[in-house]
Amino acid sequence: MIRCLTFALFFILLSCSKDPDQYEKDFDTPLLKQNEQLRLSGNYDALMKLNKDYYQKAEKISYAEGKALCFLNLGNVNILLENYKRAEFFFNKAEKLLKYSKSNIHKAKFYNDFSNFQLHLKRLDKSFEYNDLAMSYIKDTKDSPFRNDVLFKIYYKRGDYFYRKKMYDPALEYFRKAGKLDHSGRIECAIGDLYLYGFKNMDSARFYLSSIAEKSNLQGRVDGVALNANTVLGEYYMMTKQYGKAEKSLLKALEINKKTKYVFAQYTKYVYTDLKSLYESMGDKEKALLFLQAYTEERSRSDTALLEAINNDMEGFITETETDSEQHRSKILLLCIVSLFILSVVGMYLWKIIRQLKDKRIILKYEAEQLKDQMHDNTREEVIELAKKNDPGFLDTFKKAYPGFIENVLALNPELENSDLVFCAMLKLHFTSKDIAGYTSVQPRSVQQKKYRLRKKLNIPTETDIYQFFDSLL
Repeated sequence: MIRCLTFALFFILLSCSKDPDQYEKDFDTPLLKQNEQLRLSGNYDALMKLNKDYYQKAEKISYAEGKALCFLNLGNVNILLENYKRAEFFFNKAEKLLKYSKSNIHKAKFYNDFSNFQLHLKRLDKSFEYNDLAMSYIKDTKDSPFRNDVLFKIYYKRGDYFYRKKMYDPALEYFRKAGKLDHSGRIECAIGDLYLYGFKNMDSARFYLSSIAEKSNLQGRVDGVALNANTVLGEYYMMTKQYGKAEKSLLKALEINKKTKYVFAQYTKYVYTDLKSLYESMGDKEKALLFLQAYTEERSRSDTALLEAINNDMEGFITETETDSEQHRSKILLLCIVSLFILSVVGMYLWKIIRQLKDKRIILKYEAEQLKDQMHDNTREEVIELAKKNDPGFLDTFKKAYPGFIENVLALNPELENSDLVFCAMLKLHFTSKDIAGYTSVQPRSVQQKKYRLRKKLNIPTETDIYQFFDSLL
């Protein structure tokens, strides 16, 4: 009798043991592939449903790494929506689930996704630290579609890091490494952007950007790649003063953004502000003002409702998963009690099961930082209006909208006058020399001279773009 019970218990234990390769094939790869397709298409509702379904599947088969992937997917969506507090919540959930995981690929994915989170918070060195940790985990892992997808994103994020640090050669190297593992068009966009704003190589920028934009538009793609390609291509045409083509590309980007904003909401500000700048360059102040107002109205009208709807969905997902987890734990507890009663003579094996169950318990912990909600800060729009009126209160309002910027400027030269600080603030807002001259009632030539003097006071190299210099200060 004891032998039969022992054999039965061994059979149960063997049945519950995991086959990592099979899980990767049946769960990880299909989930990430479908999730990425829905993310790029901006199909928020389908993306949420996908991750709910896969979470329930992972719960049923006690696959902690699978549940962690669902949390990471939702964390990444919230990063794109600049919903950082909610993103951090999901990353914390994933981290707890992967704490005892033996899968280096899953840990590599977590640390690289968390690196992306740090990058959006402008913590560049912290971002590189986590990206480097991801690289160390994925090293020497077995080749597979799942592993290559994670490695692609590690290379891509490292290239992005070097780009932001203005280290353009290594950025290009890692973008090209990433390009060998992905053919969605994301890398062409990244390399085109790098050539445009990094290397200032207009011919190469046009080659990459026009290639992927035209291909996407011919295919009728309405996704993140098409959105990115048309936006940056429009900026290229603006920089080369091909205003008609710029208008066409940016209006195409605006059309795509309206259909994908539930995932790519942050692109709204880029497209509208690009159109505003375009019409200013074309001398069409009426349209420029129209797009500035449209952007302000769009953000104030839709952002609160958008985030409220998304957070309601996220809360619903959290509640459902916690309810499922409680029910699952209750069933397991009942099974343990029955098993303990029936198989009391083989207590050693029961002890092993209980230990495994204890290892699977999730301790929920909220460690949310107080992050500034960037999507509801209307102070910045007020700053622009005050600057246009040359209002004396402009600098004080600017300091509230961009805390730390003036302090960083003064750290470079504490003897700057108040008028110099006002001029630095206008350059931070990317006002052109013509704009500044108009707002301050001086000649454009005087503005250029003031730029030259300011470069000397702050030791800005002549080859450094002055707008990028002030962007780097905050």
